[in-house]
Amino acid sequence: MPVDFRELEKLLVEFRDARNWKKYHTPKNLAISAVVELGELFEHFQWLSDEEILEAVKDPQKKEDIADEIADVIIYLVLLAHELEIDLDKAVDRKIRENKAKYPLSKG
Repeated sequence: MPVDFRELEKLLVEFRDARNWKKYHTPKNLAISAVVELGELFEHFQWLSDEEILEAVKDPQKKEDIADEIADVIIYLVLLAHELEIDLDKAVDRKIRENKAKYPLSKG
């Protein structure tokens, strides 16, 4: 099933433009910001085992903090795609189809 990023992109661009932030949202700045936010996400996992992470997210506040960092990464990537005129719906759909061809069920 294709993902629909168009509405999210529209909301984010409207939010950004209402605050006159477009001048800061260059492709380089958005890519760097996505990496910074990804680093903040990684901080929640640093030094923990997978089991410890799964236990930690049972705490609603910890789970919300992690969700916020994931959302920040997605927001910057959607805005980056917007600035580069990349249709995320098409890109994700194409990538899923490529992965299905590259990794068919028969390969296990």
